Amino acid sequence: MDSANTDNALTLSLPSRIDSNSAQLEEEKLRAELNAAKPSSLILDASKLEYISSAGLRILLRLRKDFPELRIQNVCSEVYEILEMTGFTDMMSVEKAFRVLSVDGCDILGQGANAKVYRLDDDTVVKVYKSSEGLDEITHERENARLALILGVPTAISYDVVRVGSSFGSVFELLNAHSFSKILADEPERMDWCVKEYVDMLHTIHSISVPDGKLPAVKDEALGDIKRMMHLLPTCAAEKLLRMAEEIPNTNCLIHGDYHTQNIVLASGEVLLIDMDKLSVGHPVFELARIFNAYVGFSEYDPAIVLKFQGFSQITADEFWKRSLRAYLGSNDEAFISSVEDKVRCIAYSDLIDWRIRHTALKSDDDVATVELYKRELIELLERVDSLYFEESEAQAHADELDIEADAANLQKVLAFVGSHLEAISCPMKARMQIEVAVEEVFVNIASYAYAPENGRTVVRIEVSDSPITVSITFIDHGIPYDPLAKPDPDVTLAVERRQIGGLGIFMTKQLMDDIVYEYNDGRNILTLKKQIGG
Repeated sequence: MDSANTDNALTLSLPSRIDSNSAQLEEEKLRAELNAAKPSSLILDASKLEYISSAGLRILLRLRKDFPELRIQNVCSEVYEILEMTGFTDMMSVEKAFRVLSVDGCDILGQGANAKVYRLDDDTVVKVYKSSEGLDEITHERENARLALILGVPTAISYDVVRVGSSFGSVFELLNAHSFSKILADEPERMDWCVKEYVDMLHTIHSISVPDGKLPAVKDEALGDIKRMMHLLPTCAAEKLLRMAEEIPNTNCLIHGDYHTQNIVLASGEVLLIDMDKLSVGHPVFELARIFNAYVGFSEYDPAIVLKFQGFSQITADEFWKRSLRAYLGSNDEAFISSVEDKVRCIAYSDLIDWRIRHTALKSDDDVATVELYKRELIELLERVDSLYFEESEAQAHADELDIEADAANLQKVLAFVGSHLEAISCPMKARMQIEVAVEEVFVNIASYAYAPENGRTVVRIEVSDSPITVSITFIDHGIPYDPLAKPDPDVTLAVERRQIGGLGIFMTKQLMDDIVYEYNDGRNILTLKKQIGG
């Protein structure tokens, strides 16, 4: 019987068969090894074990009494079923044997700091972790993926864990999967589509509030980054950076933590996330900082880095970052977009400096030059940045569009979006009330009927024109074609008992607005309300 003793933990190999005839002899061999080694803990390696009877199970029970932390590892499926059926998996740690896979000759779909994703065939991919401790990382990520799926994030969950060389991998079923990185590299004309899907997914993630205690706070990690690298900055700049970071509000907003185009795939027409190991909670500015680093920050000194990790050029990466930030903020206000980017870059450069120091110890001239570049930019930013976060209402005030789920529960968000614009132009109270009543009627109507019984989204777009000052609010949905203006107005002169129920909402909206225009174009209902509020 093979054995290994490490740190007074003994590992013993079980034979291929333990039955009534062999059980006594096998137990004697085990006891002899144990008496000689006198270990504090015991691990049984079952990689050779193909059959075990009740006599063998009784041996395991006696060993469990002597070693409460007994572990049995590398158990084949047939033996595992017996141990599970008899309740042994509840009494002790039993680990299944892992299939062994080779990724030789497989295409690499994507890679990050901790793992590479390989295509095994048209239906499946495997994410192979670089660390020999990958099993713990896989367990952590699978737990996070289940939580994300429950919370409403479209993600893939691994259905198998395998050995790949000296490490471990997670196997996913992703039919005809293509990463967004590959799409951007091979089909640059689809960038607008990629940006929209990318930002829609990001909005979905950030709209989720995570129950307390489920995930760590990303702010704690960011503060750690800053505290480790701030000695490299002038004292005044370092203190300001730390103070502003501490002032970022604590929130339960879901943060992906590694949100880039290698981790987003299109599989059978569905957009999915495949990397959940860095899930956390916090303010979205931390997410944006990591996104900036994925496309710009890490490769700012050496543009070849983004080509290596994302698969497309630095020019494409810069453009994708700028378009994604603009779309995420929903704004064309260059000053506002620039101000948010400055906040993002402060956090991003702090992270990059700390990462470079911890991973390279600045052993090469390139490492030193890279950190010097980040320091110069960070110090220059800190001279003009007074806070590191933005409020959602602040973003709404600069946004021209709100893309939101058509759900009556979201009415207050829609009214807040419209109200922020009306407040910005000092809209008179009477006109504001009329506009908000009309907006409520239209949005609730879309939420109730456009997609029933399914769910869908609505875009609310607001524009303000001069001479005279006129507010235009456009609602766009992909629901059932419906022209609310085609329905005859209700006869409001009839007695109550003779009136039909319904129809009053759009009638009231027509009375409150100066103009209403409807069109159905490219599979979309487009309804625009117009209200003049000044000369």
